[in-house]
Amino acid sequence: MAQAGAHSERYDVVVVGAGHNGLVCAAYLARGGLSVKVLERRAQVGGAAVTEEFHPGFRNSVASYAVGLLNRQVVEDLDLFGHGLELRQWEMSNFLPLEDGDFLKSYPDMERTRQQIARISSRDAEQLADYEATIGRLADVLRGFLMETPPNSGGGLRDLWGLLRAGRRLHHLDLETQQDLADIMVMSAVDFLGRWFETDAVKSLFAYDGIIGTFASPYSPGTAYVLLHHCFGDIMPEPGAWGHAVGGMGAVTQAMAKAAEAAGVVIETGAAVAEVEVSGKHTNGVRLADGRLIGARAVAANVNPKLLFLDLLAKDNVEPAFRRRMANWRCKSGTLRMNVALSELPDFTCLPGNDMAEHHQGGIIIGPSTRYLDDAYADAMRFGWSRRPFVELVIPSTIDPSLAPKGQHVASMFCQQFDPDLPDGQNWDQVREQAADDAVEAVTAFAPNFRDSIIARQILTPLDLEREFGLIGGDIFHGTLDLNQLYSLRPTLGHADYRMPIQGLYLCGSGAHPGGGVTGIPGHNAAREIIRDIG
Repeated sequence: MAQAGAHSERYDVVVVGAGHNGLVCAAYLARGGLSVKVLERRAQVGGAAVTEEFHPGFRNSVASYAVGLLNRQVVEDLDLFGHGLELRQWEMSNFLPLEDGDFLKSYPDMERTRQQIARISSRDAEQLADYEATIGRLADVLRGFLMETPPNSGGGLRDLWGLLRAGRRLHHLDLETQQDLADIMVMSAVDFLGRWFETDAVKSLFAYDGIIGTFASPYSPGTAYVLLHHCFGDIMPEPGAWGHAVGGMGAVTQAMAKAAEAAGVVIETGAAVAEVEVSGKHTNGVRLADGRLIGARAVAANVNPKLLFLDLLAKDNVEPAFRRRMANWRCKSGTLRMNVALSELPDFTCLPGNDMAEHHQGGIIIGPSTRYLDDAYADAMRFGWSRRPFVELVIPSTIDPSLAPKGQHVASMFCQQFDPDLPDGQNWDQVREQAADDAVEAVTAFAPNFRDSIIARQILTPLDLEREFGLIGGDIFHGTLDLNQLYSLRPTLGHADYRMPIQGLYLCGSGAHPGGGVTGIPGHNAAREIIRDIG
């Protein structure tokens, strides 16, 4: 153990947290000629994008569970495919069982989706092309801002130029796109979808994306933007499509770790950071839980902003007003994650049979109506969690048999709504099994064999997600995607450029622009600013 005040090691940059953005940031920094060390509290790299065996013979992506937003430039720059990453696009996007015994499917191929919708509503089928074109235009606008550092309010010439450039880009959009962009930023998902579709089942087929990772009703203002946020990916053959990383999400971060180490990054696991050290108004490294001091010219924090400023920095080192701002940083995604080992595939009432079929290969949406989705949120607001939760069920072993024994399967269950702050003195450790049972029953209502097919299950409540992965409030985005927590307001005005109010301290995780999802973009952008400052 190093003596008090003595640095046992010294680097240009220390990265706190080996989640995907931390690894991406480290790799770019090392490629830029800086000496870099990454410190990870857990025993393996990857943060919430990891693959683990949760029952003998059954492996799965533990938290993050699908690939869709991973940035193509990051993949190419770091040669992630060369480092072993293999992606497979889901052939079917979503399967939505309905309460009347019918169903809807959607596909990356719009014509196939149109044919599905035409079974229920010819009018809505005719509207699909215009809706998809609108979302495509808006996703293109969003992509144009992803890899840029947001301008700071009241900043210098660089920020002024950034504001002018952003304004010019928006000004050059046609008037209809400008209006659609303004609308999608503030409207609810249901109201936005209602401009095209009149059938509730069709709205539900798309509306669920507006509440993924968001503790809200699809009728809540702002959820239309969350829907758009899930559509800007371009890593799959079809823009906006989602898919699977062979070997699970850990394959993504393992490839990133290999790329970082190939560039010269030193990665240490089982190394919890207790405090970011500050001397005067500048960071000079970190202190680990084991007492070691590691010196650095800069620290890049791949953690939730609230965790950084309330837990990893001494109170005296943070201005009171800024500390209050971070204390009010909204983190609440209402998520419960489960991984289940299955003896057989779900046998749905609307499409009978447990032999592998198309509808098993994609996202299975347990959210048959907008009322169902709204009731799930209202239930959680009243009781703490929904007794009939929304569930996205993904069965990756249908396209990646390496994850389960032959003839058996693993499934990811992304479940909402589950309030991190339970009422009446309840604790998530006390109610975890009941909440998990309710999620299982939600699926069993549409696939009667599901409950009995479960061999084992891994439950991650909002509290577990916080304890295990540092997702404060169980928030998978490191902060909700509210209008006041986006772009130049993320994490707050004056510090959207990845530079925090302590010199040499940077934010490189999803709490920075452009927000959550396995993108690698915050890590990429933060590295660029660090190199600009010290490289």
